[in-house]
Amino acid sequence: MDIPERILFFMALLIVALAAQPVAQRIRVPFSALLVLFGYVGSELIIATGLDTGLRWHEFHDIVLYVLLPVLIFESALNLDAKLFVRNLIPILLLAVPLMLLSAGITAAILYFSIGHSEGFPWLAALITGAILAATDPVAVVDIFRKAGLPERLLVLVEGESLLNDATAIVLFMVFLSVVLGDVSSVTFSGAALQFLKIFAGGLAVGTATGFAAGFLIRFVRDGIHRGVLSLISAYVGFLVAEAAGLSGVMAVLVTGILFGLASIRYPEVPKESAFVPKLWSFIAYVANAVIFLLVGITVHASMFADRWLAMLLGIIAVLAARAIGIFGVMPLVLRLPGLDSVGPGYQVCLYWGGLRGAVALALALSLPTSLDSWFTIQSITYGVVLFTLFVQAPTMPFLMRRVHFRQRENDG
Repeated sequence: MDIPERILFFMALLIVALAAQPVAQRIRVPFSALLVLFGYVGSELIIATGLDTGLRWHEFHDIVLYVLLPVLIFESALNLDAKLFVRNLIPILLLAVPLMLLSAGITAAILYFSIGHSEGFPWLAALITGAILAATDPVAVVDIFRKAGLPERLLVLVEGESLLNDATAIVLFMVFLSVVLGDVSSVTFSGAALQFLKIFAGGLAVGTATGFAAGFLIRFVRDGIHRGVLSLISAYVGFLVAEAAGLSGVMAVLVTGILFGLASIRYPEVPKESAFVPKLWSFIAYVANAVIFLLVGITVHASMFADRWLAMLLGIIAVLAARAIGIFGVMPLVLRLPGLDSVGPGYQVCLYWGGLRGAVALALALSLPTSLDSWFTIQSITYGVVLFTLFVQAPTMPFLMRRVHFRQRENDG
């Protein structure tokens, strides 16, 4: 497939996304879930007619990692309440890093021992899967929480924890992947831990430098369109510089986005009413999310459900178990820190069920190299967990929130 055909292919994906939006609203199905269905049906029709899209793994890898993933991270960081994020940085870090590592470890252990096939699904494959599934997607559930009237500080805690959680999970994923693709026999725990810290801290340093540079330039760029261009440059420069240095591009773009948001508050656009940059990134993120979920539908195989259904089920159980330990065991301890809002039992249940997996987990699964022996099993498990999120967790969240509020009103009365 040459460049014009690739462009036409992605334009077709966007047309499908536009067609799916009103249908999803009419039948009250999550938009992303419908995109997966449309992508799957479309790919089956293409296969039935004997056509070939021409897309191969290395193209999925490059598109997802170097084009779509930076967009998702920067847009989330930009829309975060940066001041509240900085004010609650310590509890967010406590929730994001230790809780994510715990979640990834528990998920990996459950999968490894329950699958029970050390040759077909070794420890490193389980750890890669655990890292992928540790990346949460709180966008939909945060919107529900906001409508329910949860304190803004708690919302920032949830959003900030998830955003840093994603960045940490991606770093962990890259470390495990580099280990499994290299000489496994020469790897030690201390060496892997040092590599993690180097990649994590190095990406943070690059993002800090890029973010401060962008923040300095923002004071001279007050026009919305020009500032939009600056935001695009900042996001991708931070990401690409970090990746070229063997560091975490995702951590770099995350920090850049947060610092860009802080600088934008201090030096707002002129006129303020236009707010071009948030609209620009909302549009770009919409396109990135739509493309990722359609690509998932295209890459889903019926053989996943026939051959890997048990692995998918075990993945769902593992993720729910790890989430339960984190929300009901660890989070209440963190929220005892001074200045933080407590979370009642009802909202804890909502936070537990609202641990959705979405675009970031899918992006990592799509980027798996086919040279990895267990890539199909890992991808199948990830797809199974995300499909459970789309078709079970997300649709039932509004009902759960209503029940929580109903019980709260009964208690108040």
